[in-house]
Amino acid sequence: MNVKKAILRRATLASVAICLFALAVIGKLVRVQYFEKQDGRLWKDHIAQYHIKKDTLRATRGNIISRDGSFLATSLPYYYVGIDPRVAKADSFDKKIDSLGMLLARKFGERSRDEYTYMIRKARENGRKYVLLSRKKITFQERMEMQTWPFFRRDRSKSGLGGGKFDPVYQRYHPYGRMALRTVGYLNPENGRGLVGLESSFQPELAGKDGVGLVEVLSGGVQMPVEDGSDIKPEPGLDIYTTIDVNFQDMAETALLHGLEKYEAEQGCLIVMEVETGEIRAMANLTRKNDKYVENFNHALAGGTDPGSTFKLPTMIALLEEKAVRPDQMVHTGGGVVTYYGRRISDAKRGGHGSITVQQVFEKSSNVGIHMLMYNFYNRPETYCRYMRRFRLDKPIGLKLNGETKPVVPNPQSPGWSRLSLNSMGIGYELKLTPLQMLTFYNAVANDGKWVQPMLVKQVRRANEVVKEYEPYVAQEPICSQTTIRQVKKMLEGVVERGTAKKSQSPHYRFAGKTGTAQKLINGRYQVGKYYTSFIGYFPAEKPKYSIAVVVDSPRGANIDLLYGGSVSAPVFREIADRIFAYDIQMHRPIALASKAPRQSGKGIRAGFAEDIRTIGAELNMDAQPGPDGWVKADSQGRTTRWVNQPAENRVPDLRGMTLRDALHLLENRGFRVRFEGYGKVIDQSVPPGDPLPHPRKITLTLRQSARPDTLVVALTKKNQAGR
Repeated sequence: MNVKKAILRRATLASVAICLFALAVIGKLVRVQYFEKQDGRLWKDHIAQYHIKKDTLRATRGNIISRDGSFLATSLPYYYVGIDPRVAKADSFDKKIDSLGMLLARKFGERSRDEYTYMIRKARENGRKYVLLSRKKITFQERMEMQTWPFFRRDRSKSGLGGGKFDPVYQRYHPYGRMALRTVGYLNPENGRGLVGLESSFQPELAGKDGVGLVEVLSGGVQMPVEDGSDIKPEPGLDIYTTIDVNFQDMAETALLHGLEKYEAEQGCLIVMEVETGEIRAMANLTRKNDKYVENFNHALAGGTDPGSTFKLPTMIALLEEKAVRPDQMVHTGGGVVTYYGRRISDAKRGGHGSITVQQVFEKSSNVGIHMLMYNFYNRPETYCRYMRRFRLDKPIGLKLNGETKPVVPNPQSPGWSRLSLNSMGIGYELKLTPLQMLTFYNAVANDGKWVQPMLVKQVRRANEVVKEYEPYVAQEPICSQTTIRQVKKMLEGVVERGTAKKSQSPHYRFAGKTGTAQKLINGRYQVGKYYTSFIGYFPAEKPKYSIAVVVDSPRGANIDLLYGGSVSAPVFREIADRIFAYDIQMHRPIALASKAPRQSGKGIRAGFAEDIRTIGAELNMDAQPGPDGWVKADSQGRTTRWVNQPAENRVPDLRGMTLRDALHLLENRGFRVRFEGYGKVIDQSVPPGDPLPHPRKITLTLRQSARPDTLVVALTKKNQAGR
């Protein structure tokens, strides 16, 4: 009992002590604010005079960075320029204020020198703490320039001058202009938050955390930070490292623009993805607006529509997996027109294809042939739909980018399902799929059946610290058997070699894919001549590295037979694939090492600079490389080649066998005025080699080939440089 009383007594004493301490703090605050004085004035009057308030200190927004480290979006500092006219000493102020006025008038042009000078003097007389000198913002480079001005110099304290202020504001900047604009995104100008693209999808990471600080509200509503008054420092945003390659993106946008302009199409998109990892290297989206193409909608991510004949690939895989058909099985398509429950089904080729194999049905994209094969599912539609779910076509792919359209793949339980629905689905209608969703499926085929989730962001970093890293997601179960994969790969290669895309073949590499041409649904009716054309595929065919989807929507032309996917979208695929193949040297066959290569005779090189010839000879494993240094020429004696130095500088050099560039270099250094005709290497010269230098120093060179029609006889005059 005594213990309990002791505890209560101690608790009471502690409570009383805490209350007394709190009262003391409150009393001190009241005394400081209302009774204590500073410079003869109460503290509350000082605070009222300065109009100090709390303000949000904006955090610097993080960067969006490409695969090679280039900035796709960054925040650059701009500055408002102001001055505290009270800081400078009186004598220094009077000496330099006119110079400052002149510099401001030249820089901003908003006022004359005298007006600037008067404004600053008047503010100093009135004791104003801050004058905003211009409403224009300056760049960081301009700030560095202004820091050489009086009142703004870094060493202003030593000169008795000072008071110049730069108030920073940050603006979003895209170094590559509008490249990948809809993917990278941009900000809402009203609140500075990400509006679309990665800017929106990673808004919390990019934005950072704003701070809270004290500012002094000056005349005109200008807010000046109170030094050392920040309560909470802002935390800069994180950097987003993407999989986009700026070179691929540039190539993709160029190829897509060429295709859209050629057919005056309404819109289109092009996606390049790495097969093994699912990393998106480029995503281009263009829409026709006022006779120009702009990137104002992400068709690749949000443009869900009927895919058309590219959907025949999932249909064919389902048939092969069911073992309902064989690639060499014959299909009788007749005259290319059949009727099914009152619906007319026809092939693009007038007169049809007759009896063809299943492989040819796919290569020629026969609608009648697919319809005949779909009889294997017409009485069991749920089996077909189960395959579509197995292929992951009924779910969003989950790209870390806001705005993906949810796919629509009907099943017998869906509203509007009819006995014609399965027929439509087999050839790519009554569906709603985006180009990116279709490309992901084709990429799985290229990847030997392994479904890989597309990636657009690799890492989130704070400076060099990796805060979060995204690994490629590969589904555990393949989309189908390896036997089926081999069969459909052969079919996709056949589309390019013998089928609807055969005009787009490349002599340098093999690619595989499928064309698609879907009639546009307008006001509830499919319109003949209004097409959604596409080509989806991968290359190289034998060892796929990149998968690509191309969509050209609503192409125009007098002949509607030339507005199909094989004529419109496949050439765009070929153009971007050509560019990538030329750029990515890892796709080329390695050149044999020089030590293993047969030695070359080097007969084509007759004269030049010794060091250059040795460099070329070492790379190409040439024999008879020059021993002497400097300018040399070849002196062939039988099967051997001996290299000798050119004549002395006071003699005419032997130019035969030289390139024009080397010949001009030698002659101009000797003060010659040179004329030449033709192109290629020099075969003759008007002044014989070894002769003394002529006066005047003129010479005419005859090159290996006669002049092209547009070749001009060029005269080059140089000062006499014989003594050089």
